[in-house]
Amino acid sequence: MARIVRSALIQTSNALSPDRPLEQIKKAMIEKHLKFIEQAAKKKTQILCLQELFYGPYFCAEQNPRWYELTERVPDGPTTRLMQKIAAKHRMVIVVPVYEEQMPGVYFNTAAVIDADGKYLGKYRKHHIPHCHPGFWEKFYFTPGDLGYPVFETKYARVGVYICYDRHFPEGARILGLNGAEIVFNPSATVAGLSEYLWELEQPAHAVANGYFVGAINRVGTEKPWSIGEFYGKSYFCDPRGKIVAQASRDKDELLVADLDLDMITEVRRVWQFFRDRRPDSYGPITAQTGMAKAAD
Repeated sequence: MARIVRSALIQTSNALSPDRPLEQIKKAMIEKHLKFIEQAAKKKTQILCLQELFYGPYFCAEQNPRWYELTERVPDGPTTRLMQKIAAKHRMVIVVPVYEEQMPGVYFNTAAVIDADGKYLGKYRKHHIPHCHPGFWEKFYFTPGDLGYPVFETKYARVGVYICYDRHFPEGARILGLNGAEIVFNPSATVAGLSEYLWELEQPAHAVANGYFVGAINRVGTEKPWSIGEFYGKSYFCDPRGKIVAQASRDKDELLVADLDLDMITEVRRVWQFFRDRRPDSYGPITAQTGMAKAAD
């Protein structure tokens, strides 16, 4: 019997102006997402992922300590606890990207993973932190992730998480595959004119190289007053052959649902034996900060 897992992504625009009180912004965004989660439940979704920093705007467009007040503890913060209740209610695995406080002054871009019975399984902390291009000042807000590349054994599938800028780095994508991921979710916030030409290139390549499904999420709209560009949506699922099997619109709030046949992973890996043919004994230079191996004589 085929292992079909119904998975979903939510892409949305910001609900309130960033100059509003933070608690109002957060409340509005959570309420907006809860409506989409209800829709997902009606469609019998089994695994759902929300967008990067889902309960606010993409505040990294400026460097302002005000946004530190959006941090929460994980798993003991109110958003993770709320989503545990929602997950248990709908028997749905939920990946919940939040702004995490480990301790005062130490903050991470984090995704909590909650199983279908509401159990908190663990978290992934974003490893690669950009501080480039006007409007992507993430090192002001986030400490680089320190929990490795975990894969979570959920009720329906083995799930890995890679967050936004991480997707430009094949090393972690490979480790997620080696750790047993069947579906890797990448919640993102990225704008047109910067990364759009890579959006449908890099993550299908990760899916092919590692033989797993990828769910890529991007928010939509232009967030004033920053106006760093248009978040172009186009969230999608791709299969282990790199084919995009479902894709959302460019400019609308949307729930994207797709049925993923996890048996395809075995089928593809029996053809393309990339894990068998790896040569880790020759990859030492990849861990060096700089320098190249000397050319052979």
